Amino acid sequence: MSRQNGRQLHLNAFLMSVGHHEAAWRLPESDPHAHVDIDYFVELARTAERGKLDSIFFADSPVLMGDPGRRPGGKLEPTVILTAVAVQTSRIGLIATASTSYNDPYNLARRFASVDWVSKGRAGWNIVTTAGADAARNFGLDDTPDHRLRYEKAAEFVDVSTKLWDSWSDDAVIGDKALGIHADAEKVRKIDHHGEFFKIDGPLNVPRSPQGYPLLVQAGSSEDGKDFAARYAEAVFTAQQTLEDALAFYTDLKERTRAVGRDPDSVKILPGIVPVIGDTEQEARALDAELARLISPEYAHRQLAERFDLPLEALDLDSELPADLPSEDEIEGAKSRFTLIVNLARRERLTVRQLIARLGGGRGHRTFAGTPVQVADTIEDWFARGAADGFNIMPAVLPSGLERFVDQVVPILQERGLFRTEYTETTLRGHYGLARPVNQFDAAGTLVTAR
Repeated sequence: MSRQNGRQLHLNAFLMSVGHHEAAWRLPESDPHAHVDIDYFVELARTAERGKLDSIFFADSPVLMGDPGRRPGGKLEPTVILTAVAVQTSRIGLIATASTSYNDPYNLARRFASVDWVSKGRAGWNIVTTAGADAARNFGLDDTPDHRLRYEKAAEFVDVSTKLWDSWSDDAVIGDKALGIHADAEKVRKIDHHGEFFKIDGPLNVPRSPQGYPLLVQAGSSEDGKDFAARYAEAVFTAQQTLEDALAFYTDLKERTRAVGRDPDSVKILPGIVPVIGDTEQEARALDAELARLISPEYAHRQLAERFDLPLEALDLDSELPADLPSEDEIEGAKSRFTLIVNLARRERLTVRQLIARLGGGRGHRTFAGTPVQVADTIEDWFARGAADGFNIMPAVLPSGLERFVDQVVPILQERGLFRTEYTETTLRGHYGLARPVNQFDAAGTLVTAR
């Protein structure tokens, strides 16, 4: 019996290039070409699976992020990575980001259903709405739609996708060779969706997949984002710097979930943490200091100014943030992250230079350096106090950061009864303790439930 009366942590590994710290690629161990090497990602997935983690996750954006002259900026399309990883692993869950702003529901539903089939039920979709004029201009638009409109479109996008995944009954495929009937045609039906943003007949050209449909993940923490998560999400990736903020977010989202008629336990909340791990605290702090030293301040300075929609000269490196920053309401993209960064800087009275160092590892996620025991203590503390159902582990450096977490932190959590020692399920939904969704159509093809 665990200290948490049987509650078990859920752990996801968020894998990004050679690590989440923007200077990780400059360390001697790092391969600056790893971000396009599928063998590298397969090995990372195998490491996470060796640690019995619930899942791995790849972020994505339909735009080149950052300055490619300063750090590895290009990336492979994540569902392609997941497909390759799926055939080289057997249990680890596989989650990829895909935008509802710059995809089509039919193609995306087909892609994720295919990954779920290839992986035998281990696929997950991290749903994002994508802000930024740079992304919009890659799709023939002058600027991104406003925040609320993006979430309205995302809601319809997910509704259509679930209808498409449910357009085949689980028992539609018969395969009766004697009668010459491959599938019961009455159990493969059109969805006839005519909405504000999409008009789609269906059915999907892929049968209903092993999980019914992929695990639905969401990562926005704005008011619109939390309402969206309460309605749709089954796992939530979030960013909080303090235990107090994490508790408030956890309580708020669970209450919103209950208010829309869903079981709060059906939504797993996973704050991101960026652990810099050393055999001793001194060793961990030395690595953290070395990473901070390798940051290119002029590049990070420019990024911060763009986030605040300010001219570069308005952010003096050795002064605190200016008092007259834009409000969250004036920011169209990543509203919750904007507020988190501002609150962090104000609370700790950081100069712009110090803030850049703090953001270099996790872009606003909680970053800390310590021993394996200290990392495990932090995880257990937040979990025990009801601030999280688990964590989105974001190694500052890869592959060593993930290896240290799997080989040194996970065994401590296992010894404390907080984390599995073996997989007991075969699907991603199974790992997260979630039921396979019931098909929303009845045998006659009538829509009988709505999300």
